[in-house]
Amino acid sequence: MARAQSTGPRLFVALEPPAPVREELAAWLRVQRPVAAIVRPVAAADIHLTLAFLGPTDAGAVERVVEAVASVGSSAVCRGLSTGAPRWLPSSSPRALTIDVHDDRGDLGMLHHDLSEELAAAIGRRDDQPFRPHITVARRNPALPLPARPLAPTPSLEFEAAAIALYRSALSPDGAQYGVVERVPMTDD
Repeated sequence: MARAQSTGPRLFVALEPPAPVREELAAWLRVQRPVAAIVRPVAAADIHLTLAFLGPTDAGAVERVVEAVASVGSSAVCRGLSTGAPRWLPSSSPRALTIDVHDDRGDLGMLHHDLSEELAAAIGRRDDQPFRPHITVARRNPALPLPARPLAPTPSLEFEAAAIALYRSALSPDGAQYGVVERVPMTDD
């Protein structure tokens, strides 16, 4: 069954890497000459790891989404994350340059699962796609070909999450503009 189009805010839930991780990934991208002409970098302050893309959401459901995010985030721990290789996504017609994220402890996978369950209960939104943790660092102009030369390896960074956030995304000709609707600190047990 097709989902009815909503005219509400365009929302997503994301984990925020620490500022030094975001800065290092942005710095890595700046020296990737093979992609300089075909991508629009994501600003370091906007770099995030998407946990759930909700898209246009009815205004009346936003508070339920905030409650679901708060419920999950306030009891979650997400440690032992690390950056992996650069990857173009989706593989069939790449539009984003991403960095794989490894989750050796399984905390991120559990966070994603718990968030999916809470969102299903709160607004009936269930994500049946496999979760592939990654951080998007740039958007590609699809009219231009992918570079022939490989990208340099990404910096090897380990990090933990301090918060997850519900974001509003507004599309513009210059790219998406993000605003935090709610930021939820994660526990430090």
